[in-house]
Amino acid sequence: MPVPHWSRAHGPPLFSAIIRQHVEDFFVDEHLGFECTGDGEHDFLYLEKTSTNTEWLARQLAAFAGVPARDVGYSGLKDRHAVARQWFSVPRWNSPDWQRLEIEGVRLLAQQRHIRKLRRGSHQSNNFRIVMRGDLAGAAGIDARLAVIADVGVPNYFGEQRFGRGGSNLALVEQWAGGKRLPRHKRSIAISSARSWLFNGALEKRVQQGTWDRILPGDVVNLDGSGSVFTADEVDADLEHRCRTLDVHPAGVLWGEGADETAVDEPHRHWCDALLKARVAAAHRSLRLRLQEFSWDCSRELLTLQFSLRRGSFATAVLREIAAISDARI
Repeated sequence: MPVPHWSRAHGPPLFSAIIRQHVEDFFVDEHLGFECTGDGEHDFLYLEKTSTNTEWLARQLAAFAGVPARDVGYSGLKDRHAVARQWFSVPRWNSPDWQRLEIEGVRLLAQQRHIRKLRRGSHQSNNFRIVMRGDLAGAAGIDARLAVIADVGVPNYFGEQRFGRGGSNLALVEQWAGGKRLPRHKRSIAISSARSWLFNGALEKRVQQGTWDRILPGDVVNLDGSGSVFTADEVDADLEHRCRTLDVHPAGVLWGEGADETAVDEPHRHWCDALLKARVAAAHRSLRLRLQEFSWDCSRELLTLQFSLRRGSFATAVLREIAAISDARI
């Protein structure tokens, strides 16, 4: 199943761009958002990896430390085709000397100790520096488009990578929803992909209606920078002001128990049935993505963007609102 081109909020692409033409064109730096305790049985390693897979690197760390791979922690998967800085936790049962670690494409930047293993999704944000290459000389309105994005954000779509290359994860969803037993990790991918697809479809409808960045009566509202939500039975001037200033955002459903079945299109009802059978609880995600520390530099052939996003957000949701993107690594 091919991944559709979800509707854009800020108009058609201004130019065609290539990303990741060089590995250093895509840089991401993970920010934990908490301090290590300085003691405990886990070494926290701040590593810079270049053209390296996160899961592969975790296995190499486990082998070096002489511990099971399942006991190595990291907060999120970072792009392989990039320069990425992220934290890993490794049990220090065998007192490994991390200064002797030698893995091609990997550099140890810092080492600390902490009382707990690093869990998935525990980091606060990611800082990006992305180079977009293309013919910008004939592209009009780039600065104006970026200024609008800085002011109002972009639709918080899940990125195409969530659905696998060419939408391959969606075939997995169909197998799982059809009753096929899958290994635990593939079942997890299927559930995540199904919920992400349903969320994107609902968000696209709000984009087409022009209400993705507005709070409507009855909407679930997300407090910026947190998982806190509340229902807006009425929308008064104060709530409208908070929405305009990006303090709160309308939120959409990550489908599961408690979600409104009537809001799902018929072709995907069997996905919803499978999610109910799996006892997946409904959750919420902001419809709008706010960029922090957003800046840019534009020349005739390069547009360099720097910004920070909360965890779980996709940089490609920003890029697609500027240009038609081709990934040199795909």
